[in-house]
Amino acid sequence: MENSVTPTHCPYCALQCGMNLTPTPDGTVEVGERTDFPVNRGALCGKGRTAPAVLASSVRLTTPLVRSAGALVPATWDEALDRIAEGLSRTRTEHGPDACGVFGGGGLTNEKAYTLGKFARVVLGTSQIDYNGRFCMSSAAAGGIKAFGLDRGLPFPLEDIPRTGCVILVGSNLAETMPPSLRFFTELRENGGTLIVVDPRRTKTAEQADLHLAPRPGTDLALALGLLHLIVAEGRVDEAYVAERTAGWEDARAAAMAHWPEYVERITGVSVPQLREAVRMFCEPENAMVLTARGPEQQSKGTDTVGAWINLCLATGRAGRPLSGYGCLTGQGNGQGGREHGQKADQLPGYRKLDDPAARRHVAEVWGVDPDSLPGPGRSAYELLDALGTDIRSLLLMASNPVVSAPRAAHIEERLRSLDFLAVCDVVLSETAELADVVLPVTQWAEETGTTTNLEGRVLLRRQAITPPENIRSDLQVMHELAARLGVEKGFPTDPEEVFEELRRASAGGPADYSGITYRRLAEENGVFWPCPATDGDGDGDRARGGDAGGDASVGVASGDDASDGPHPGTPRLFLDRFATADGRARFVAVSHRAIAEEPDEEYPVLLTTGRVVAQYQSGAQTRRVDELNAAAPGPFVELHPRLAERLGAAEGDPVAVVSRRGRAVAPARITTAIRPDTVFMPFHWPGEGRANTLTNPALDPTSRMPEFKACAVRLETVES
Repeated sequence: MENSVTPTHCPYCALQCGMNLTPTPDGTVEVGERTDFPVNRGALCGKGRTAPAVLASSVRLTTPLVRSAGALVPATWDEALDRIAEGLSRTRTEHGPDACGVFGGGGLTNEKAYTLGKFARVVLGTSQIDYNGRFCMSSAAAGGIKAFGLDRGLPFPLEDIPRTGCVILVGSNLAETMPPSLRFFTELRENGGTLIVVDPRRTKTAEQADLHLAPRPGTDLALALGLLHLIVAEGRVDEAYVAERTAGWEDARAAAMAHWPEYVERITGVSVPQLREAVRMFCEPENAMVLTARGPEQQSKGTDTVGAWINLCLATGRAGRPLSGYGCLTGQGNGQGGREHGQKADQLPGYRKLDDPAARRHVAEVWGVDPDSLPGPGRSAYELLDALGTDIRSLLLMASNPVVSAPRAAHIEERLRSLDFLAVCDVVLSETAELADVVLPVTQWAEETGTTTNLEGRVLLRRQAITPPENIRSDLQVMHELAARLGVEKGFPTDPEEVFEELRRASAGGPADYSGITYRRLAEENGVFWPCPATDGDGDGDRARGGDAGGDASVGVASGDDASDGPHPGTPRLFLDRFATADGRARFVAVSHRAIAEEPDEEYPVLLTTGRVVAQYQSGAQTRRVDELNAAAPGPFVELHPRLAERLGAAEGDPVAVVSRRGRAVAPARITTAIRPDTVFMPFHWPGEGRANTLTNPALDPTSRMPEFKACAVRLETVES
């Protein structure tokens, strides 16, 4: 391993781009092109190219840390693990198991996410577990389940995009968030297809579009309803498809007809001619797609908004057909797999529901525990963080940095400080780790083997390329050691392949069925799409299929794949024969426009929206430690229109204060006509004075529990420099 080239995958976004790693004399790795992987065909963004920089000992954590006399100081592993076990055990004894919280991350491998959920429920006995993926695509997941009976980010591979006729891309700046994916959309246009981009800003992605719609932040729901109104009014509904493959059309149609074009223009700021042009471009080709991202999803009505965009696909017969459909562009590296196997508050492995008795029986049997011993659903991510220091007294946190990434971040920082005990596992000393009582240094992507599931639902094998430093342990080792100290000697292996074999059994028969997937297949086939049930002669046979597993038997049928001969091939394209609902029909949702939770007023007259820049990733905990990336994106900024800057009296580069009801952030002005005059934009990668999430609104979607990151009311103030 130390002297060879290792094919693996990038540690960052949900593309999970393929790359080759070669060990270097300094103990890190050199990144090389891997052209055989179809998602990126060798292309990498700056984050992927520079990922090895975080492996350096000068950047990463190299020893456990414990708090002594108010400071974090080096400690032995036994001392650190003992202290965590004591803190969690004391909390359970004094306040009960639900006083222990667990918070995970969308960057954890499937094996780690699975084990973390099992650790919370079996070892701690707590219901209080969720993860930062709740802030990523939970609204899209909820919308997909409502409509199709199943949530998988993309129900088709990325390679289908260039072959469709039109794509409506809603609230995604993929040219900056996942640059290697832009080629699929470039090829779409080269093949004669068209691209419509919906975004309040004229981003680098919007510049590539044939049509750019710039709605007021928080009005994507009204926009989708207005487009559906026109589809009906212009006679563009695929009546035969609607009758044959859907349910609920009449109610959804009636709701859409209340959103006539002029009304939608007043709400969104998108002109009626633009609405009509979008409908023409979407409906005229034989095939078309709608893809959403965080823009429409990170709203207090995100689930309804996703449902309205899905309605467009259903009304025009563009779902469950080749080269057509609705999909979501997952953000985090394992955002898809991370929510499938149990670190989400309401789920068990295989994307089973925690309150389903059959699902509980199946998973409990795999785990060797009494189903009645498993706790019920717990709090969602923001609600869990908001309860810290009151109902939840101790927290074990892995691979997340909520001090920077959570909405109303100053409040969440206060809640973290109020805990009786906080333990953090991470690769760097993040802003959240700095608050901890114990910090454990864990292995990174190039130092460990494990699986991830990319935005297509393609399960991938991320391979170990180098040996980790001597004093670093994996998250699996950490959970094994903690489980033993807390009285559970068995059931927490440290070998990732052994964990995956158990995950296969636990997922068998569930919606996200991995039982037919093995490490061998992943290595040989360059990934396998789920669902992939085991078949006779492949893995565990009937046992792996799950029996009375509480899963939806229609999922396998929905794929249109025939796995009767040999191992199941996996399911690149879902829903070609039927949807994963009891009757096989997709469901329209009847939804209506409603305002964001916090509209502008006299005191806070401007809208704030947030997002990412190309050179940084998520909370920036890792990318802010890479010199090349910091040179490209050294700090936060406030993007505002020249007319707004003139009223404020601000020039380019002047410090500007952005103030909401939750706090104040200060960053240099970046003046551009690429943004609406009633809106400002801030990237959310930085802590401190320029922390965008100090301002954001934690108002929650009633279904997905997604906070409203994408729209809140603010005012601007000049700052003396």
